[in-house]
Amino acid sequence: MAGRIPVDEHAAFVRSLLTGLGARPTERVALADALGRITASPVESPIALPPFRNSQMDGFAVRAVDVTDAPVSLPITGEVAAAAGSPGPLAPGTAVRIMTGAPVPEGADAIVPVEDTESDGARIRILRPRAAGEYVREAGADLAAGDDVLPPGLKLASRHLAAAAASGLTELLVRERVRVAVVSTGSELVPPGSALQPGEIPDANGVALAAAVRAVGAVVVHEGRVRDDVSRLRAELDAARDAGAELVLTSGGVSMGAYEVVRETLGPLGGWVGSVAMQPGGPQATGAYRGMPVIGFPGNPVSAQLSFELFVAPTLRAIAGLPPARTERLPLAAPLTSVAGKRQFLRGRRADDGRVEVVGGPGSHLVAALAASELLIVVPEDVTSLDAGAMVDTVFL
Repeated sequence: MAGRIPVDEHAAFVRSLLTGLGARPTERVALADALGRITASPVESPIALPPFRNSQMDGFAVRAVDVTDAPVSLPITGEVAAAAGSPGPLAPGTAVRIMTGAPVPEGADAIVPVEDTESDGARIRILRPRAAGEYVREAGADLAAGDDVLPPGLKLASRHLAAAAASGLTELLVRERVRVAVVSTGSELVPPGSALQPGEIPDANGVALAAAVRAVGAVVVHEGRVRDDVSRLRAELDAARDAGAELVLTSGGVSMGAYEVVRETLGPLGGWVGSVAMQPGGPQATGAYRGMPVIGFPGNPVSAQLSFELFVAPTLRAIAGLPPARTERLPLAAPLTSVAGKRQFLRGRRADDGRVEVVGGPGSHLVAALAASELLIVVPEDVTSLDAGAMVDTVFL
């Protein structure tokens, strides 16, 4: 790659660097650690759901035939709580007080809700008839033992973990996540929250890129921040490899000035550091370090986040089994201009009328504008102006 290269060409090259990450092994994880993971195979329930006949309501278990002529008074012969144990059978012409979720006694085939009764001490007055099966949850009504409770390729949410737990499962087989290291470079960077000295800025890229990695189903195994010193960056890359990283994402150090530490590190190793025909995010880098792919993004936070979404996130999403980012053609709310020869990615949001409006300017430092955005407005390289109402491609963030 030489000179300023097209966006699509760079995206294809990055994909080729990441092809080795695609064949993921599987691993078993505890339910407590499974949130957000992707199921690797169908998940069968070893038990029926519910596992036994139980009451849907607080009330009284009866034989439906005994309440056909309600109102009717029946003797209360016992009580069944939602607890371990099996109740005795229900005798004809009697009622048993029962709680929600409690096992229904043998012989009972209906539950009379407590609000449809009047108590007169040892007896209960049933005010209305009930048909057989009313308010009785049959065993296996939700799921039979051996049925799939979860499909493969599912991103696990709390409701899925609830179903797994209800099925008696303690672990799930999931896809192993891609292990990623995130390294910010720049002598001006300090941890967020630090008292800033002249010339210092908080490191936003480390936080943002690590979060972006997790959002697309990968795991961050190492995070680092280094000054503009090649030996320190190499030590950080060694630490990332020792932590098991399969991919390293760097920010900063890829421009044309002095102290470009990523350029100075990857260049001698055969890496590429150059410019892509896009704005923001032109400076980019690709290479390898001790067998690990290294993808280098610009240091400006907007450029770094946008570069991740365009070049790395699609591959990580696909590996994780997640759907691609949402795209849509939408009309512009106002006219705009763009730079010839560069694909422009403007931050935007959708207005109440369904049109998209630009948020902030094109600058790669406008972090607040990016935070206020919900999508990217894509303006092709050969387009320098668009009128209000023109249809544009958008990528939702």
